[in-house]
Amino acid sequence: MKLLVFGAGGQLGHELCRLRWPEGYRIAAFGHATLDIADRGQVFAAVEHERPDIIVNAAAYTAVDRAETEVDEATSGNATGPANLAAACRDAAIPLVHISTDYVFDGTKPSPYREDDPVSPLGVYGASKEAGERQVRATLAEHVIVRTAWLYAAHGHNFVRTMLRLANERPVLRVVADQFGSPTSAADLAAAVAAIVKRTTAGGAVWGTFHFAGGGAISWHDFALEIFALAQTWRGLPPAIEAIATADYPTAARRPKNSVLDCTKIAAAYGVAPRPWHDALADVIREIYAQA
Repeated sequence: MKLLVFGAGGQLGHELCRLRWPEGYRIAAFGHATLDIADRGQVFAAVEHERPDIIVNAAAYTAVDRAETEVDEATSGNATGPANLAAACRDAAIPLVHISTDYVFDGTKPSPYREDDPVSPLGVYGASKEAGERQVRATLAEHVIVRTAWLYAAHGHNFVRTMLRLANERPVLRVVADQFGSPTSAADLAAAVAAIVKRTTAGGAVWGTFHFAGGGAISWHDFALEIFALAQTWRGLPPAIEAIATADYPTAARRPKNSVLDCTKIAAAYGVAPRPWHDALADVIREIYAQA
C-alpha cells in the first residue's frame, strides 16, 4: 500500500513521514522545494511516476497576514493546488485526504463549529482554503477533507515555539485573551490522518468533510500560560504574560473569535477521538527540550 504525501516539509507532513506505519505501507513524500502543487504538470507527473494508492495533501500557504497582500500566492497554494491534486486523483482513480482549516468560519458562533455550519471566511487565507475545499468536492467524489485548528509541533513555525523564543527576548509577552480555540498537536493530527488512510485503503471509507482538533478549548493567553507552566522544568520561572484584547493587537488579517471545532463526526466515522490538548502539549514541550 503506497501513500503519497504532499507538504512533507510542514508540521503535519513531517509527522506523517516519521509516523510508524503498519507493515506493508510505503510512503513517498514531496516538499514545496521539490514540487509545487500549483503546477498541474508537476502534480500529474508525480502521481504517474509514484502510482500511489492514496494521496494526503498537507501542503498549504499558511502566512495568514501576508495573504492579505499575497492573494495570488495564497490562491495558488490553497485553491489551485488542491484542484490539481483532486484532478490527478480522479484520473488515477484513487482517493484524496485534504487538510483544511477552522479559518473557513467567521468565529461568531458561540458553540463549537460543526461540519455543516455555514462557512464565512474573514480574510484571504480562509477564503483560499474554503475555495480549495470546494475544488476538491467538485472534482473528486472519493475525498476526505479534515479541518483542523491551532496546529503546533516541536518543529516548524507555530505558537508554542514562538512563545518560547520570545520569552528569551522580551520581559513581558502580550497575548490575546478573547480568541478561543483547540490547540492541535501535529502528531495527533497525523495519527488521525493515518487512521483515515488505513480505514480507506481497507475499503471502509466514509467520504466527506470532518473536523479534528485537540480536545477542549482555551484562549491564546491561557494557552501561553500553560506552555510556560509545562516548560518551567527546563527554563525556570515563566515570563510576565499580559492578557490583551484582539483590538489591542491589530493584524493585517482578522481572526475568528471562536475556532473551536466539534469533532464528534470523525469519532463516529473513523473511531478517532481527540485527546485533551493539555496532554498533547506536554508531549511536545518534552520533545522541544529533548532536542535542545
